[in-house]
Amino acid sequence: MKTNLLAASLAALLAVPLAAPAQAPGPEAAKKAPAKKPAASGGSVATVNGVPVPRARLDAMVQQQQARGAPDNEQMRAAVRENLINREVVAQEAARAGLAKLPVVQNQIDLARQQILIDAYISEWVRKNPITDADIEKEYERVKASQGSKEYKARHILVESEDQAKGLITDLKKGAKFDDLAQKHTKDTGTKERGGDLDWNVPSVFDKQFADAMVGLEKGKYTEAPVRTRFGYHIIQLDDVRETKFPSLAEAKPRIQQSLVQRKVDEMVKGLRAKAKVE
Repeated sequence: MKTNLLAASLAALLAVPLAAPAQAPGPEAAKKAPAKKPAASGGSVATVNGVPVPRARLDAMVQQQQARGAPDNEQMRAAVRENLINREVVAQEAARAGLAKLPVVQNQIDLARQQILIDAYISEWVRKNPITDADIEKEYERVKASQGSKEYKARHILVESEDQAKGLITDLKKGAKFDDLAQKHTKDTGTKERGGDLDWNVPSVFDKQFADAMVGLEKGKYTEAPVRTRFGYHIIQLDDVRETKFPSLAEAKPRIQQSLVQRKVDEMVKGLRAKAKVE
């Protein structure tokens, strides 16, 4: 708890409202405003106790703020400079206190350095191995084909044994309501309160045995024999069928691209791991 509070206090100390909207100063403020100090020379934006704050550090933070939507203007750059000075002041004090020599701090520094290297390597690798439009279109067509042209609104009752399932089918034939039986007997807690309602889905989301039985039903009918899957024994009722609403390629492109990039990175890491000597 203390560590979290200290971290929060430090974050508050170093925080500067970089993305705050610019406000035009009034006439009085303009009169009182001190003259701007010229930027420090020699590739730095300030010097703190004799230690220069590199301009490259400011440029990097400006890019971060731009990525978050902040405009690159004089106000934002001044706020970033103040932030960097605060950071340098606290970092120098931490070094004077010998904190950099603590094992826990060294470990955190090592982890941060490692993560920066990993991120840089992956970014460069992805740049050299880009996902093409052809890759995206191919994956789009594959996923679209796997989804099928129809989606189904079904409900089910899931029980432990085949005999129990057969008994419930007998009850249905005698006029019992499917949703009432589901609420009383199903072990699927996610659909129990909805009378076994599974909502709209494409067949591929279910186990093959379940999907095959569901697709083979007529609307309004239920399976007259228990359907066994890895979860137990099901009685399935098909409520409705409709054409699949599949997003356009343009709509799906960002998500597909992200998925393909992640897949390629995973494969790259597996390849590196296979060549590494791990003891």
